[in-house]
Amino acid sequence: MIKRLRRKFVLIAAASVLAVELVVVGLINIINIGETHKRQMQLIEILCENDGDFPEFGMRHEQMHSSAPGGGSFSPPVMNGERKRFPDLGFKLNEETRYQTRYFCVRYNRELVPVEINTGHIAAVTSADALNYAEEVSQTGKNSGFLGNYRYEVRENLGETLYVFLDCREDIRTQRLFLLISAAISLGGWLLVCLLIIVCSRFAVRPFIENYEKQKMFITDAGHEIKTPLAIIQANTEVIEMIGEPSEWTQSIRNQIERLNGLIADLLRLSRMDEENVKLECEEFDLSDAFDEIAGPFRTLAENKGLSLEIRTQERIRMNGNVSSIRQLVSILIENAVKYCDAGGSIEASVEKTASGRHAIIRVKNDCAEPPEQPERLFDRFYRADKSRKREDGETKSGYGIGLSVAKAVTESHKGKISCKAENGKIVFTVRLRCL
Repeated sequence: MIKRLRRKFVLIAAASVLAVELVVVGLINIINIGETHKRQMQLIEILCENDGDFPEFGMRHEQMHSSAPGGGSFSPPVMNGERKRFPDLGFKLNEETRYQTRYFCVRYNRELVPVEINTGHIAAVTSADALNYAEEVSQTGKNSGFLGNYRYEVRENLGETLYVFLDCREDIRTQRLFLLISAAISLGGWLLVCLLIIVCSRFAVRPFIENYEKQKMFITDAGHEIKTPLAIIQANTEVIEMIGEPSEWTQSIRNQIERLNGLIADLLRLSRMDEENVKLECEEFDLSDAFDEIAGPFRTLAENKGLSLEIRTQERIRMNGNVSSIRQLVSILIENAVKYCDAGGSIEASVEKTASGRHAIIRVKNDCAEPPEQPERLFDRFYRADKSRKREDGETKSGYGIGLSVAKAVTESHKGKISCKAENGKIVFTVRLRCL
């Protein structure tokens, strides 16, 4: 149990840190890609507004002010020798911009004849290549987008068509490198945090371990201490019956002693099952035979209460486990169904293999007109769906709400799963166990 708690703590903490890092790294890369995209569009806007070339740095443009993509605006430099900063991007146009930027342009006249090809600012593209790129873009019918490593923009002015291509290969390479580096750093940081979480988890669960050990010690000591007065009470009851005669009062005392002894045994059994170093003595056995042997005798008990019990068993289901624990599991589920079934109702108990044949399904269902609101809580120790703990029909529904906790512990000790749900006026308990 302690190891499971520690594993859950480590997994939850590690998953939380990983989620935060994924969000942070994702946002950083999205912002980086977005800003790069805006800068590229800003450069293309400058080229389109200046007929496929950059303006001379320092020249005066009086009326040149056009809207830029992304809702910002482009204002070219107007002061001699002074860099002009774009308010939306922080982009700076300087003397080296025209030489640092790789681009080419193709201009067509009204008759769609190329009249100008500018490849002087790029070495990887010839004039023939530029024409091929322009023709390929014209066939797509788009005015902007990507073609290979080049971002393009198509502008029409006075009947002429200008194709501007911006080389973005360095930006693409930088984005990918930034993504890989940020992911690697994030992964390394996450692994380091996971290591720290694993180391610190021992200190985090230490208070729980101490309380748990004290609880187990209390259950063990209290169980042994209670047995002594119960034995004395039982002996005194026997003496009273020998002196006088057995009565309903002495019989009630015997019943209560039996209930308390059962409670102590269940508590001690649960305490032992919670210890992870305790290994069950497992062997191969026939689950079908064990199920029939345990379920069969409950028919008489059900008939005495005016109930019907139907038992369905698929033959030759074998599994590897602790026979006595599995028998106890079946007994608890069917006894619980008989105890809490509606008057005159029916009970169904079955065991069968799944379609794959890898698991055995034990299913017990009984009529229940008023099912509990939280069926899964029935497995909690000392939990009772009846908040008032009212005992109807005398002691026929006696119990301490611990039997299903034992059933759950037995199932988990065999690496199985147990569940409870309410459907169609019935309470259904389902146990899934690995079979051979």
